[in-house]
Amino acid sequence: MSFELFISLRYLKAKRKQVFVSIIAFLSIGGIALGVAALIIVLAVMNGFETDLRNKILGINSHVLLMEYTGPMKGPREVAKKVEAMEDVVAATPFIYSQAMLKSQNGVTGVVLRGLAPESAFRVISLGKIKEGRVEHLDHRARASLPVPPDRAELPGILIGKELAKMLGAYLHDTLTIVSPLGISTPMGMVPKMKRFLVVGIFDSGFYEYDSTLAYIHLADAQEFLNMPGLVTGLEIKVKDLYRADAVAKDIEKTLGYPYWARNWMEMNKNLFAALRLEKRVMFVILSLIVLVAAFNIITTLIMVVMEKSKDIAILKSMGATARNIMKIFIFQGVIIGAVGTAIGAAAGLAIAFNLAAISLFVERLLGIKILPGDVYYLSELPSKVNYGDVAMIVIGAMTICFLATIHPSRRAARMDPAEALRYD
Repeated sequence: MSFELFISLRYLKAKRKQVFVSIIAFLSIGGIALGVAALIIVLAVMNGFETDLRNKILGINSHVLLMEYTGPMKGPREVAKKVEAMEDVVAATPFIYSQAMLKSQNGVTGVVLRGLAPESAFRVISLGKIKEGRVEHLDHRARASLPVPPDRAELPGILIGKELAKMLGAYLHDTLTIVSPLGISTPMGMVPKMKRFLVVGIFDSGFYEYDSTLAYIHLADAQEFLNMPGLVTGLEIKVKDLYRADAVAKDIEKTLGYPYWARNWMEMNKNLFAALRLEKRVMFVILSLIVLVAAFNIITTLIMVVMEKSKDIAILKSMGATARNIMKIFIFQGVIIGAVGTAIGAAAGLAIAFNLAAISLFVERLLGIKILPGDVYYLSELPSKVNYGDVAMIVIGAMTICFLATIHPSRRAARMDPAEALRYD
């Protein structure tokens, strides 16, 4: 151990007349620990939000949407085969998108109605958890064992989100009426087209907006109900690397040519993820101020130690210690304070970040509140994902700030004149 480090450690130990200096040192350690822990926890939550949000959005939605400029897509099966033959494409499935009214005995609400092909759709999208029922029962031929009256068994099936089921007061094997806004022409004029559907499943995507607005029916039933024989809205496509979805979308457009056009998930959710990234940067800057405040405490501590130890510095210089040796003593002292605070903060931050879900659940039970109400926020649970690159950046940044905070007091100590310091002793 060098004598500079030895003296630094001795100065950190409180004596009776140095208690106030030691209290400030402990406050500095606490401030740095608080700042580092807060940064790690907040960035872990922001990363968790972004990852969870992306996973949920890309569960219900595909990586790429392919449609025609001229309207509904013709010959979707042939187009899907061409798309699936491309190198970076995993699977493609036809879909129909429309808006409609969904009516039950207990209420009525607007929904986004989507037709899907069960044989290929779930290679591209995921509805999350199927809480009740089965997706296969969208096809009435697969319902032989269902305990429903014969008049209901032949009805086309519908899958609805759990929040939508709550709003309509609908349960598994209830019937719902879909009302199309397009309507049909009759001698009495245009009247809304209505059809009864059997609830064959209730899904939970974990995303309130989707669970409260989406309803799925079989593609063939959607074509019949919306009068689109042989036509679809477009194709949903899954690619191997979701971060190359934009390049794959351009390749698909180039391969198929006009009138086909493609949009990728990054374009469709650009504003949302840009806002999340901006929020993450702003939170990083704001919480870094806590570490800066703690660094000012380090400056205060070292200046007070320099004033307190002026006699010791003069004696060390008269014994042959150079200005560089004196600087090292106080730099070591500040860096030790910073390192201890950073280590405590990193350990506390990681411990909380890794157990955030359990902690938030405990707080909710203790206080009887919901931290993230599903009808207000995109997600209903507090997610957390530790990015070790962020942790390394926080630790390096905190140590850099603490080191810079030691330079001015250390140089002041190094420039002290031994004769002037000992003149009145």
